[in-house]
Amino acid sequence: MAGALDGLRILDLSRILAGPTCTQLLGDLGAEVIKIENPATGGDDTRSWGPPFVEGVDGEPTDLSAYFMCANRNKLSVAVDIATVEGQDTIRALAAECDVVIENFKPGGLAKYGLDADTLLAADPALVYCSISGFGQTGPNASKPGYDLMAQGFGGIMSLTGEPDGEPMKVGVGVADVMCGMYATIGILAALRHRDKTGEGQHIDVALVDSQIAWLINEGVNHLTNGELPKRRGNGHPNIVPYQVFATSDGHVIVAVGNDGQFRRFCAFLDVPHLADDPLYATNPARLANRDALLAMIVPLIAARPMDDVIAGLEARKVPVGPVQTLDQVFGSAQVKARDMIATIPTNDAKSGDVRVIGNPLKLSKTPVTYRRAPPRFGQDTDHVLGEIKPKR
Repeated sequence: MAGALDGLRILDLSRILAGPTCTQLLGDLGAEVIKIENPATGGDDTRSWGPPFVEGVDGEPTDLSAYFMCANRNKLSVAVDIATVEGQDTIRALAAECDVVIENFKPGGLAKYGLDADTLLAADPALVYCSISGFGQTGPNASKPGYDLMAQGFGGIMSLTGEPDGEPMKVGVGVADVMCGMYATIGILAALRHRDKTGEGQHIDVALVDSQIAWLINEGVNHLTNGELPKRRGNGHPNIVPYQVFATSDGHVIVAVGNDGQFRRFCAFLDVPHLADDPLYATNPARLANRDALLAMIVPLIAARPMDDVIAGLEARKVPVGPVQTLDQVFGSAQVKARDMIATIPTNDAKSGDVRVIGNPLKLSKTPVTYRRAPPRFGQDTDHVLGEIKPKR
């Protein structure tokens, strides 16, 4: 079955995580993705970001690190050195045969090679050209390098994350990179829609920091509304109480009481029904104002009960509750199996015969995502791709 983006060709000049996340998603949806990798460095930096690495058929580690594999399936790997005239001609020839070019060089970094947006759009006005950078193509910080951790710090999310008396804390994975890749994907699809209607391409400018600021969501708008600096609350919620992680006698659970009716049922489960009628706690604004006093009462009540007891009891009363799972529990769950959130892709390079990666969460009824290609070895498709598209001199 053809994917939703079948027939589109993407020239991927990006590396690390934000750009590759974008192009992997486009590839999952059916686009052909040509990933350009630098032969002088052995390809995408993340190929060496391990262990763990996939073990090859000879028993030795391959250049397929787990980090590289997380964002590079459904791609063709082509080795081209864009610092050479020949390499630049090759990229221009490929770009002329592609619908989209995506890159994450420093702003202006590709102009000296004649591979910048202005040059390639002048050659092909229907091209969609997407630039990903740390701070964007404009502004006083445009020339500064951008990494996920820097974006989380500059963009404010670290000031909100962590225990109240602890140090600012990053999110456990490179979520600024991933979300930037998601925004880039949306921008590319919107630009393709415009191109299909008008024949006109355009330049998309996406920044890690802008993307991270965008998903400050309620906390960001809280500050814009009242001018106050939000505090770190650990696993607590700034606008809802109780809505956090609680220790039980044998583990941890998440309780998310989203309205006053749920709070009444929550109190009934803990055998403290009078709290739901107390004006200090009866409404969510009241619970926010008296957060510490309320938690001082309910934390020991939950801690005295086994985790399974709390989950079963609250689920029976239709109060949102769930476990805090480790990754083995996540990937071993029946829910993950039912939702196909582990993708197994055959490869000739792995000792096991295949690789396992995280599945795509999009479930399209008519054009489902497909896993057509395992993450590629460095340069494995160079001869095939360049044999089809000749450089123009």
